[in-house]
Amino acid sequence: EAIARGEVDIVIGTHRLLQRDVRFKRLGLVIIDEEQRFGVAHKEHFKRLRTNVDVLTMTATPIPRTLYLALSGIRDLSVINTPPLDRAPVRTFVTPARDTVIREAILREIARGGQVYVVHNRVQSIGHLAGHLQHLVPEARFAIAHGQMPEDELERVILAFIRLEFDVLVCTTIIESGVDIPNVNTIIIDQAHTLGLTQLYQLRGRVGRSYQRAYAYLLYDDRKPLSKEAQARLEAIQEATELGAGFQIALRDLEIRGAGNVLGPEQSGHIAAVGFELYTQLLARAVEEIKQGRPIEEPTSVTIDLPVEATIPESYCGDEAVRMSLYQRFARIRTLGELRDLVDELVDRFGPLPPPVERMVDLARLRVRANGIGITSILERDGEVYIRPVIGTRLDQGALRRQLGAGVYVTPHQVRLVAARLATDVWQAVVTVLDAIEEANATLLLSAG
Repeated sequence: EAIARGEVDIVIGTHRLLQRDVRFKRLGLVIIDEEQRFGVAHKEHFKRLRTNVDVLTMTATPIPRTLYLALSGIRDLSVINTPPLDRAPVRTFVTPARDTVIREAILREIARGGQVYVVHNRVQSIGHLAGHLQHLVPEARFAIAHGQMPEDELERVILAFIRLEFDVLVCTTIIESGVDIPNVNTIIIDQAHTLGLTQLYQLRGRVGRSYQRAYAYLLYDDRKPLSKEAQARLEAIQEATELGAGFQIALRDLEIRGAGNVLGPEQSGHIAAVGFELYTQLLARAVEEIKQGRPIEEPTSVTIDLPVEATIPESYCGDEAVRMSLYQRFARIRTLGELRDLVDELVDRFGPLPPPVERMVDLARLRVRANGIGITSILERDGEVYIRPVIGTRLDQGALRRQLGAGVYVTPHQVRLVAARLATDVWQAVVTVLDAIEEANATLLLSAG
């Protein structure tokens, strides 16, 4: 009643706030923590209460649909990458389920005064597993916790575990969020291949919450072949071990599961009809057209395939996710101004450009120039380079040969460069040809004027 009358400014609650009998007088801001636990209908319910409601969702691992809405420009995105002080990355092991591995992991943690989570997400068999582990490691004290236990009993077990009355808590994914016990620094996840990628990341985050090095063991049954998706999930969680890797995990989850339905309730799933890349381009273009209020001209694609080493070395940028992002930004550059801004950012963040990155810059500059004069491809094949098309451009083959050597052949549709017969390297020859095309086009415009 106080909420409905507007006497309360800030309300903190669970899903209970979504019930029909809860009414708000002037709802203006909704902050959703652990966003991955809410469905689309839940999140849209608040918007239906009032038209101009701002929604801020917070999560370490956004669901594919939410992440894609942000990457597409439909939603704003802010990433906090700074981890808490004195935290070390959790060492992650993906291994077949073996009693020897489990026993050694438990005993090692107990020996340094720590405690262990063993996650088994089957309530029906969790008691059997706890009995097996008690027989396997008789030196340890075990307790069981799962969501079907009476609330008072569950609370009693958790509090006893916090008071160090037990060494190992055999539990379901009930500990996935909201549990912070710094003394627990080893987690063993049984049947890890059956859990989702964000679930695995959240569970791994239950350990390593102090200065102690933490360990995560992801066990799978090697008697049965893993599905491609399960294998991809386990590989992703093992690779993303640095602190603050939630965004990287979410991107990988988006790649594995797909973006879902932007206008519907599905929060994951591939777009089978058109393919993910084409869907990405179409959606991004539609968003931009809505923002600008006019149709967007489709940019011309320029294909460049030349024998040069154009990469971003790991020694220059060690973060794989950042390197992938930089490759994508290089590919999206459309103007020399955008290229200059990116180069300034690289120098500011990572230092002077090494030769392979300088070649990336040269390629991007070449692509912008080629696009500006209607060139769609610059391809090297078996020692020859083909520049296409050059329709309507009057090039002086004799002048080009005097500059570059006898390996220049001009036809009405292309320029062919034979590397072995050039007086300069292929790269410089391509730049010279583009200079000649620009000059010829400018002369043509002047004469037409």
